[in-house]
Amino acid sequence: MKKSRYYPFERNRYFYGKLLTVRDFESEQKYFNDKRRMMNRLLFGSGVITGMQVIAVDDKSVSVEMGAAIDALGREIVVPAPVTLKLSMMDGFTNNEYAKNVYLCISYDEKGKEPVHSIANSTVRSDEVSEYNRMLESYRLFIREEAPDPSELPMSGLTEQTVVLYQNSQVRVLQITPKYVNPGQTFHAMIRIEKTLQAGKVELEYELATERLAAPGGSTVRFAEPSDAQETEYEFQIELCADAVGSGKAQIGVIPGSAVLRVGDKRIDGMSRETGVVHIMHGSVEEQLMDDFLKQPLEVSLESSSDPCIYLAKIGLLQMGPTYVIERVEQVPFGEFVYNPSAAYRLTLAEARRNRSVPAGPDSMPELSPALVREAMRSAERDKETPEAAKKTEPAAPLSGTEELRSGFVDIPISPFAKSALSFGKAVKSFVSQEIEHGYGPGDVYIVTNIEERTYDAVSDMLNSGQRAYFGAADVFTGSEFEAELPDIQTGIVAYPQKGTFRIGIKLRQVAEARTVRVRWWAYRSTTGEGEGAAEAETKGNPGIVTLSEAAVSLENKPE
Repeated sequence: MKKSRYYPFERNRYFYGKLLTVRDFESEQKYFNDKRRMMNRLLFGSGVITGMQVIAVDDKSVSVEMGAAIDALGREIVVPAPVTLKLSMMDGFTNNEYAKNVYLCISYDEKGKEPVHSIANSTVRSDEVSEYNRMLESYRLFIREEAPDPSELPMSGLTEQTVVLYQNSQVRVLQITPKYVNPGQTFHAMIRIEKTLQAGKVELEYELATERLAAPGGSTVRFAEPSDAQETEYEFQIELCADAVGSGKAQIGVIPGSAVLRVGDKRIDGMSRETGVVHIMHGSVEEQLMDDFLKQPLEVSLESSSDPCIYLAKIGLLQMGPTYVIERVEQVPFGEFVYNPSAAYRLTLAEARRNRSVPAGPDSMPELSPALVREAMRSAERDKETPEAAKKTEPAAPLSGTEELRSGFVDIPISPFAKSALSFGKAVKSFVSQEIEHGYGPGDVYIVTNIEERTYDAVSDMLNSGQRAYFGAADVFTGSEFEAELPDIQTGIVAYPQKGTFRIGIKLRQVAEARTVRVRWWAYRSTTGEGEGAAEAETKGNPGIVTLSEAAVSLENKPE
């Protein structure tokens, strides 16, 4: 492994009359390059940023499209124009075996250009001497015929451990286990089998060797590739349970001599005796993983292979007589990507919106179970009155006598206003939504509410704390670590019972930037015929249920 010592940083100090030499100018370039590359590596990681798709243009050639990437040393790799290459003409490709998988890789490279006569060297050398006047930052494409060791891939050991149980030119068997589990927790180990297209059908059987782990489904592992399958990768899971004795290390592997691996008619021996290690720990696994990431030494974060590269594609080859044909191209097979923060934010926001299921009309309203409605209505009161142990075991009672739940939300844009709008220290401005159909038709309905707040950043997502739901009054958490970042907003609803619609209004009571307030609502109507008396009994003492007078507020900051 190669440790890039970008640090300590040392820059030129200029003063009047300083004699500048080649060393000074090289130091100037190195200072800025090293700082940028170290930040690239630490902030973004390594992998493909955009583009660089690999396309088979014929049976023997591939094209690499335009794109950009960052390697494990933080160096930028740019492919400025599409390039087409024949596999057999590329570095690393051998012709001794055509029925195989090969990996197309890209790495950073520099090339000199604009050769010029070196005047200084001509005084000490009689022959003509030339030097390059420019260095072109470029790339190199080449072939590797073996899959990389899992430990060489970026961030490979952050959340899980991968052990190679067996590997040859045609088959590779991997065992993937989580890095941390809690005492008594049931989890899964993943077995992945990778093979070439022309390899025979794979059969695998072995006995598990475990320490501090139990296999509820039995200790024998079996896999047989379906006779009609044409895949090159297979995955299956092994259910495991950690003991409840306490923290420590558990192990899983193969009992020596028990493994039977067949590829076609050939039996293969030599399964690895390496075992996977699973750490049994108390507390939050997510917090421990984040703690490991943040506390790892700088030299570990900057560690890389001696010749870092990015695996752009896995190319499956078939042997056709004395030559080969390209049968399949798999893009970035080991998931080496660098995610643009803006794109990641947009994708996370889109996923959150899909999970919230925005309704297009009454017929497309999502259905939620009565048990979930009951739990939402009771949560605030239960949190105040129920002991901690009872909270974990009390089942949610279903709602009786209700129609199916209607749900939706509306985005209300807020226009900014200046501090001159302050009135007695507070700014006040109202905004009203368009008319909304709740889907029940004419009549009275009731609303279940909460206040949602979502923070879109990687740390919050890893700690599972990016999304919070506030029931009742959110200002009770003011001054604590659970304080909401929502502005001071008051909500109200005007209903049109004869039309089966309503409008949501919000009053902003403080100066705020331009953004959108998302008002979330869950509506239901009683079918017991008890009218308002039933609703009043149901909502008595429960701040989570209101009639059409309040609404849930979910604030989402919008990028300018």
